[in-house]
Amino acid sequence: MERRSNPAKAALHRFHLDGQSLAPPSRVTTAPTSDKSGHHFHHHPHRHRHHRDKSQPQSAIQLHAPGGLFPENAPSKVPSRSNGVTPVQSAAGSRRGSLAAGKEDLKEVPSQIVLEKAKEQRGLRDEELRISLQSLSTLSMETTRRLDDTYYNLLQTLGTLVSTITSLRELFRSTTQLHQEFEHEANELEEDIETQLESFNDFETKQNRIAALQGRMQQRKQKLEELGTRLEAVRTRVADWERREGEWQAKITRRLRLFWAGIGILVLLFVALQIFQRWPAQYGNDGVPLLQNRTLIIDRLREMGDTDARNRPTIAPVLRTSSTASSSIEKELEQAEWLHPDTKKDSPRITKTKFDNPLSNLFYFDDTDTLLVQDREAGNIYRSADAGESWDLVDGVEKGQAWDLWQHPYNNKVAYILGVKHKHWVTKDRGESWKSFEVDAFPTRLRAPLSFHAKDSDKVLFHGRKCKGTWKCRDATYYSTNGFKTNDLLRQDTRGCVFAHSTPLFGTGKDHPDDNRILCVVQGKYSKWPKDNRLVVSDNFFDDETEPYLEGDRTVQGVVSMAVVKKYLVTAARAENTDELALYVSDDAHIWHRAIFPHDHKLEEDAYTVLESTNYSIQVDVMTTRGSNAMGVLFTSNSNGTYFSRNIEHTNRNREGLVDFEKVQGIQGIVLVNVVDNWKEVEQSRLEAKKRQSKISFDDGRTFQALTVGKKDLHLHSVTDLSNSGRVFSSPAPGLVMGIGNTGDYLKTYDEGDLYVSDDAGLTWGKALDKPQKYEFGDQGSVLVSIFDAGPTSKISYSINHGKDWHQADLGEKVRARLLTTTPDSTSLKFVLLGTVGAGSKTEIYIISLDFEGLHERKCKDKDFEKWYARLDEDGKPDCLMGHKQYYRRRKADADCFIDEEFKDPQPQFERCTCTAEDFECDYNFARSADGKECRRDGRMLVPEGECKNPEDTYKGSSGFRLIPGNDCDRKGGVSLDEEIERPCTDTVKVPVSGKVTHEVTKFRASRFQEYYYLERTETSTGDDETVIMRTDEQEIFISHDHGKTWEQILKNKDITSIYPHQYFNDVVFFLTGTKTVHWSTNRGKSIHAFEAPEGPNHDRLQIIGFHPDYKDWLIWTGAKDCKSSNSADCHSVAYVTQDRGDTWRTMLRYVRKCEFIKKEGRGGTESLVYCEQYQDERLDGKLQLLSSDNWFAESTVHFNDIIDFATMSEFIIVAARGSDQKSLKVDASVDGKTFADALFPPNFNVPVQKAYTVLDSSTHSVFLHVTVNSREEHEYGTIIKSNSNGTSYVLSLNGVNRNTPGYVDFEKMQGLEGVALVNVVDNLADAEKGQAKKLKTMITHNDGAEWALLQAPEKDADGKKFGCSTGDISRCSLHLHGYTERKDPRDTFSSPSAVGLMMGVGNVGEYLGRKPEADTFITRDGGIEWHAVKKGSYMWEYGDQGSIIVIVEESAPTDVIFYSRDEGFTWKEYRFSDSKVQIEDITTVPSDNSRNFLLWGKDSGGRAGDLITVNLDFTGLTDKQCILNEDNPNDENGDYYLWEPKHPLQDSNCLFGHVAQYHRKKLDADCYNGKQIQHLHSIAKNCTCTRQDFECDYNYERQRDGSCALVTGLQPSDHSKICLSDPTAIEYYEPTGYRKIPLDTCVGGRELEFSSTAHPCPGKKDEFEKKRGRLGGIGLFFAVVVPVGLAAAAGYWVWRNWDGKFGRIRLGEAGGVGTFDKDSPWIVYPVAVLSGLVAVLAAIPLLAKSLWRSVSSRLGVGRGAGGRYTTRSSFARGRGNYAVVDPDEDELLGDEDDEDV
Repeated sequence: MERRSNPAKAALHRFHLDGQSLAPPSRVTTAPTSDKSGHHFHHHPHRHRHHRDKSQPQSAIQLHAPGGLFPENAPSKVPSRSNGVTPVQSAAGSRRGSLAAGKEDLKEVPSQIVLEKAKEQRGLRDEELRISLQSLSTLSMETTRRLDDTYYNLLQTLGTLVSTITSLRELFRSTTQLHQEFEHEANELEEDIETQLESFNDFETKQNRIAALQGRMQQRKQKLEELGTRLEAVRTRVADWERREGEWQAKITRRLRLFWAGIGILVLLFVALQIFQRWPAQYGNDGVPLLQNRTLIIDRLREMGDTDARNRPTIAPVLRTSSTASSSIEKELEQAEWLHPDTKKDSPRITKTKFDNPLSNLFYFDDTDTLLVQDREAGNIYRSADAGESWDLVDGVEKGQAWDLWQHPYNNKVAYILGVKHKHWVTKDRGESWKSFEVDAFPTRLRAPLSFHAKDSDKVLFHGRKCKGTWKCRDATYYSTNGFKTNDLLRQDTRGCVFAHSTPLFGTGKDHPDDNRILCVVQGKYSKWPKDNRLVVSDNFFDDETEPYLEGDRTVQGVVSMAVVKKYLVTAARAENTDELALYVSDDAHIWHRAIFPHDHKLEEDAYTVLESTNYSIQVDVMTTRGSNAMGVLFTSNSNGTYFSRNIEHTNRNREGLVDFEKVQGIQGIVLVNVVDNWKEVEQSRLEAKKRQSKISFDDGRTFQALTVGKKDLHLHSVTDLSNSGRVFSSPAPGLVMGIGNTGDYLKTYDEGDLYVSDDAGLTWGKALDKPQKYEFGDQGSVLVSIFDAGPTSKISYSINHGKDWHQADLGEKVRARLLTTTPDSTSLKFVLLGTVGAGSKTEIYIISLDFEGLHERKCKDKDFEKWYARLDEDGKPDCLMGHKQYYRRRKADADCFIDEEFKDPQPQFERCTCTAEDFECDYNFARSADGKECRRDGRMLVPEGECKNPEDTYKGSSGFRLIPGNDCDRKGGVSLDEEIERPCTDTVKVPVSGKVTHEVTKFRASRFQEYYYLERTETSTGDDETVIMRTDEQEIFISHDHGKTWEQILKNKDITSIYPHQYFNDVVFFLTGTKTVHWSTNRGKSIHAFEAPEGPNHDRLQIIGFHPDYKDWLIWTGAKDCKSSNSADCHSVAYVTQDRGDTWRTMLRYVRKCEFIKKEGRGGTESLVYCEQYQDERLDGKLQLLSSDNWFAESTVHFNDIIDFATMSEFIIVAARGSDQKSLKVDASVDGKTFADALFPPNFNVPVQKAYTVLDSSTHSVFLHVTVNSREEHEYGTIIKSNSNGTSYVLSLNGVNRNTPGYVDFEKMQGLEGVALVNVVDNLADAEKGQAKKLKTMITHNDGAEWALLQAPEKDADGKKFGCSTGDISRCSLHLHGYTERKDPRDTFSSPSAVGLMMGVGNVGEYLGRKPEADTFITRDGGIEWHAVKKGSYMWEYGDQGSIIVIVEESAPTDVIFYSRDEGFTWKEYRFSDSKVQIEDITTVPSDNSRNFLLWGKDSGGRAGDLITVNLDFTGLTDKQCILNEDNPNDENGDYYLWEPKHPLQDSNCLFGHVAQYHRKKLDADCYNGKQIQHLHSIAKNCTCTRQDFECDYNYERQRDGSCALVTGLQPSDHSKICLSDPTAIEYYEPTGYRKIPLDTCVGGRELEFSSTAHPCPGKKDEFEKKRGRLGGIGLFFAVVVPVGLAAAAGYWVWRNWDGKFGRIRLGEAGGVGTFDKDSPWIVYPVAVLSGLVAVLAAIPLLAKSLWRSVSSRLGVGRGAGGRYTTRSSFARGRGNYAVVDPDEDELLGDEDDEDV
């Protein structure tokens, strides 16, 4: 019997003219169950027999002839939609349908029940209406937001266009001016040159003058030397005179000073005398002088004061007298601000700047007052150097060209402006100047475009997209090591790159000091799909790269993201068929570990958030509910980031993954979170409003308590309600925390909140201001600033005593605050407010600068500071936190001063504490007890290396506690809760090896197994379960998590009618009932929930649930509408869609037959693309239309008006439509899901009426289509045709291929190996058409259907005896295998993708295929080239552990033994699993064939009649050693693997499809198990030179007997110029040769038969064509022709001038010497001969070398491009580049190769 577990062969999509499907063989049908209403619901299981298959192997399109299926037979009965009809094979490929069941009469329903039901339906409709209104509201808001985004994008684009036009105009003007200036300067230069040339006359006269001048200069030189001597003597005399003069002046100066001092004293005495004499006249009644010039004095002093604002003298004391008038002047002077700069101010200084457009990306350069801000609409950047008081456009950046603005995170002088295209700018002086640079790629919009190095700011990575043409773009990363003075390509096909040193805390280890290490997520080696993405590392900018071992000694594929968090590198990977992620962590970029979470939690894609972490641990919040009403669980890691422990559950999250979590900055261990109190209700309904509460932890999240204001609980809005930039609660200001919230039981809305302040790090809180506010901290907390945040306001509020008292300042007009910020370190007294004034079209944008300097008149001194501890205990004493007491030197709240130390961050101080119980936490897999005093085991323990050899052993293990990571408490004198203790080995995961196979038998009381499915863990899934779900015919559901060792009944009394495993996500399963209730599980059946579908399941035997490939919550439900009775005329099917797993539904289409999500991957388009079949005009008797929509059919496109059905396979969508004559079918294909093209069948393939199609396979970028030629029942056969890469042009592959009545075809691809397939062909076609029995032969292809051959029979049978025919005569003695058409389960397969090269089959050796009961079992280990007999008789088989274990069991006969092999079938061992004989119906294992457990399904013939039985076979006890795979050296002698290369049987080399592929295979003698899934394809060793086997016949050509391809008589070759239309990047095309390369093939050079004709340029590509071909342009032609001719003419003229005699002279015996150029002269004869020979040799060498190389390389299997990069197979299938031409001179040199077969 056949293998039964692999996910590749499952289904037939069968479409025929009346819209009904043909029934499969009766023995594979299963009975439906009926609900109590008499309704039957047909289940369409999925394509994998145990789970699913996304690339179903066969899809049959069946056409009925008029009046019946076949003309010879009676008309077939068309099944109706009512009960009692034998079910058919589902369109999704189920092998299990339903048996016929009798009708049940419908009972009359009482009217009261009808009324109650109507009320219930009305209530449901009301609820649906309410939900719809909510959805409409959400949609309208979303639409508004998108319209706003579109508007801004249009404005940005318009601005860019205007800027571009302006730039072009400026360029035109500049070019014109430049041209004029150039002409002017050129004319001047020409005149100067002419003048200079004219002056170069009479050289001898000028030379004489120069000589005379030199003589005079020599004489003058002598005179100058004499003069120098005299001057030195004069200098000495002058110096002496100056000395004496200085002495004299000093004496005079002293005398003058004494004189003027005396004069000054006399003048003062005279003035004093005059004042004294006038004193009485100036006094009032009280004797005080009257100062009449008061105003004049004050004005004069004001002028004096303005000279130096910082150093003005105190003037008032000078004027102080006893006069009341002078006192008033003194008072006014003392109050003058201009006179006293240090006087305390009453309010901040406010400065406003208006902008034209909305602003974004505002940021400070750290430790400066310099800011940058971006105007996206105008494409400009503004800069302020004075904390926002004034703004200017940056210099050096083109206006309107700024697309994005990026600040360097580690260098406060560097920032980048990214342009829209290739030009960008960088500043290294905080924006004062900018330099441009260019990168040959557009900046990416998929991720951050820049990545920075933390230790060297000049090292930067640029992520971009490099495009060729409009659509062909590739991701590429560039790097610079000099701040973009230069940049180079780092690597293409990147999905993100980072430096290992992306944070200052990260280090690559002592042994690897190089800081150039870069890590990149890149696409797979041979695949562009995300599931194959890899992580690669390089230390030399990718001159070479390595793939790190992420899990043990294995690399990991499916890497989706990567980040650097503090000192940790974190990368996440996702396997196919799951959204669960594996998280890998490294703290040195060399050694990686998988992060382990508690057993009851898992990471899912888009469902976890890496939070702000500490220097010693990572904190992650994992979503535990659906995203529509998200909650999570907070986890904290150990010190190396690999083991995570649970902190607090039910944390509040939102859809975007933001979590209400924040640490208090600057203080270790204090965390604020919001949790959901009504989490149970929220889990049950997404419409339930969350009741949020705030909690605070002072020990890094280990324990939490409530926030309090007095005795009331306080709740604060956090990250999910972020209303300002930066942190929500805190800043570097020590201990000061602010937040918006309310007191009470739960958190209210943001608009209902008030501002609260804490100055003890959140321990106690007080209310500060009413209403919500934006707030900031300044001067290390000395100033707190806020502004109303629920509308416009004209006031700002501020406090200078830690929020105890608040003051207000007037802004002058009402402003709606958008952003309030200050310097990142909160040390400045200056703030920046970004806001808007007005509304609508009158909105104005402002940046407002707030300067609080002067609110205090002095700077703080030591007495103004306090020693503030981070936490106090209940007695008010300093408390220990994380093993130490932390304190700051902090300004006292009531100090009348400012710290005024800008850009100087406060530094914490520490005092170490003794260890207490609070310094320890629960270790991994331990949880706190209810009283919090103990850590109890909550999961299995990991066994230490070398321990637990026996089950009864013990080992030293965790006590359950561990020291909190980062805690530095002093262990001396303290407690040590983390000391290891003795633990039993039964606590561990590891099971001791017994060296034996074991089994477990379970019996069930039922008649048959109705259906069973595996829910297999993927490589990134957590846990160790192997889950199986099964339903019996007694409606009982059983589940096993240990591969059938133990079973548990679930969903008792729920009347489950069918099981629907998710087609794309292994963890998800649905259980259908006969009602609207649907049960589901997303964790492989560990927990089960339910939702209500909009209608009950449909009655049309259609697939009920459709699944989305990427979103597990997106479902299509096809339900029954207006089906009051089973025969209701109005009964029809309606398709509904949900995006939240049944919480809400919307109607898509009515009167449908099938709806499917169309996979986006590989097709482009949108993720919401859906195809539906709908009856025209919503009438069941109307034509069946094919429609598509990407907005749930709010709008739709009709592709076809009259179809039979459609099928999606791999990258193709195949549609079967009625022909124009309504009697035949036509086929259309699409690769993008939008555009369809008619399929062109081979012209020599003529079928009068095309009755049926079967889509066989499309896994190799071509569609294999079986077209039925003879449809006579039991005598069916047809022809296999094969398409090109877009599925539209077909060539004939093989005639006479067998099929059966249901439409299955004897065709099967070998899984895991390219292009190998087996078929059974009808050898007696003429007799079969006459009604004789078909005689079948098995054939195989190794080049994807281009050539077929019979199977070579083994020499001997399983008993070592020879067969009854001569195996040398393969036409009469070959191996034949029973194929697809004879299987109980059509999804059983010969091979497994995890067991590369292995196939098993049941058949016989002879001229034809014999009867199955007489068949034997065979195996091949090399992809079908050599076959070997295994056992006499027919056996079922199964592969396990990726082929290292093969288990077989006898078919169709009771047995009690199985046989197994661990060496690919060379030897077999017997194992007895039962004391009595059991009739085995099936043998299974997990779909990946990677388990060492198997399951037998059968009936117990020895027990109670009718008992079912399952037998678990466990092979894990045979060995506990995992095989060692050295991917760098797979052939390592110490390893357990070797590299295996498949080959084509007709070639000497191992070339297959133009390349040598190497696969990992376990050595036969290796006593180990494979374990983690191996990527079997190791590498493409090289690309081979092309041979005939790499080509197939082109369209309109057919294969001849000698293997060549000849044009079909009467037809014309296809038009290859159409290549230019289908591929816009194509440069050229070739005339048809009759050959085309197999789409999967990658050969290069050699016999490139497809490109051996004349090449022509594509329209408009002549220049590129000539450049590629190396053709000469005008200049090249000039140098190539004119210059050589000119040189030859010049040489000839010179020879003619020097010839010793005239041309034509006849010399007859003339005596004398021989002339120099005599033709017989040795100077002529010998050089000419040598030169001629040299030219001939040089001309022949390239041709000779080329021909010899081709001959040698074709024999050695190497060639041009060998060893070159092998990219994606699809690129070879669709590419048209790098053509080669057969050299026309080759025949002249070496002769034609006519003797070689073509």
